[in-house]
Amino acid sequence: MPNVRKILKFPINQKLLDEITDRIVEKINPLKIILFGSFAYGKPNKDSDLDFFIIKKTKLPFRKRYGMVSDALYPRMIPMDFIVKTPKEINERLKKFDPFIKEVLKRGKVLYENNRNS
Repeated sequence: MPNVRKILKFPINQKLLDEITDRIVEKINPLKIILFGSFAYGKPNKDSDLDFFIIKKTKLPFRKRYGMVSDALYPRMIPMDFIVKTPKEINERLKKFDPFIKEVLKRGKVLYENNRNS
């Protein structure tokens, strides 16, 4: 990931990623947070957003999971997107050789991992 990028209105750096990660951890208690996409892979451009893949034990439907993270990060000053999956959903997708899940798990940058709940 680039050290500091002024692609957006202010730099995306480790401090900002830590602040976002801390808010997600505090509000939703995930098992893991992975940064994926152009910022994680070192190729952001002016249209890039921050992409987060969040693993959480939950029975909430997909839309409510999205809302939970969206609320935790409100107000958002930078473009972000996030996907929240359960460990079971990830395992099911891996059994079906889902290339997206494989790429995120292989190439993504782990920002947080709670080993006590995994």
